[in-house]
Amino acid sequence: MRAVRLEGVGSIALREVGKPSAGPDDLLVRIEACGVCGTDRHLFHGEFPCTPPVTLGHEFSGIVEAIGTAVSGFSVGDRVTGDPNIACGRCPHCHAGRINLCYNLIAIGIRRDGGFAEYVVLPQKQAFLLPKDLKPTHGAFCEPLGCCLHGMDLARIKPGSSVAVLGGGVIGLLTVQLARLAGATTIILSTRQASRRALAEELGATATVDPSACDIIDTVGGPSGLLPGGVDVVFECAGVRETVEQSMRLAKAGGTVVIVGVMPQGMKAEFEPFDLLFRELKVLGSFLNPFTHRRAADLIASGAIEIDKLISRQVTLEEAAAVIANPPAPGEVKVLVVPR
Repeated sequence: MRAVRLEGVGSIALREVGKPSAGPDDLLVRIEACGVCGTDRHLFHGEFPCTPPVTLGHEFSGIVEAIGTAVSGFSVGDRVTGDPNIACGRCPHCHAGRINLCYNLIAIGIRRDGGFAEYVVLPQKQAFLLPKDLKPTHGAFCEPLGCCLHGMDLARIKPGSSVAVLGGGVIGLLTVQLARLAGATTIILSTRQASRRALAEELGATATVDPSACDIIDTVGGPSGLLPGGVDVVFECAGVRETVEQSMRLAKAGGTVVIVGVMPQGMKAEFEPFDLLFRELKVLGSFLNPFTHRRAADLIASGAIEIDKLISRQVTLEEAAAVIANPPAPGEVKVLVVPR
């Protein structure tokens, strides 16, 4: 079968590899769609830990082609989505319910072969059923939506809250929709790209800001800004130093900052500890998708989350390596790799 293999830092190519087989507790899944994530680009540049050579792709869904002898609850022909993050279930973090912090975490598409291929082996405990009439491309959004749901859980948004979302990529645009569903009455999205600002307003943002055209701190939280004093909750969804630093200054006194975006390993950001202390800010990291994948799948199946407008383009396996090796195109939100 064909698979997109990360062979080392800066080295990625489409290769012919053997078709995998399902073990006793596994499903063999024929991939219908797999999303290109910013983390895939970090992996290519050596900015996120992984174990090459490995087939990339951790946002995938597909059709069950074969099942292991010990599998129950799944049948050949089922449509499934895969939670890529496999926790050991034995370490102190797992015992405490913090499976995303598992000492022995193994991620499909990062430490074992993933979904930029014709087939992937998925442990049954990581598989979640999807409706058979769901659009094939929609299942690939369960993993990023699950990550956003974890950020929402940490933020504890109340109806009537004010929210700022920094970053107009797929994570930012999913977070806008979740904030709307959670009852936030003011949702401000910041991004430089006009097409993403327009899309955010279609999806529920009450206002958008171009940070390259204004002082975002003053525009949002200044005396004559959109919300003088700042917002209740800030979601940093861009994973760059500038927005991480802005997030601390946009939250109002007593507010919450949730870091959802993935910065390259080793990159630093500056903040003033006295400011965090004096304004009693709560700054939280949101890592992965603990116990949220089923909820994400149900939300997508319900139609409550707009998906089609987030798909910028679909590419083949032959095109995938070049997409991962290059920066996103202007205005691009989500690229899906569709093997067939």
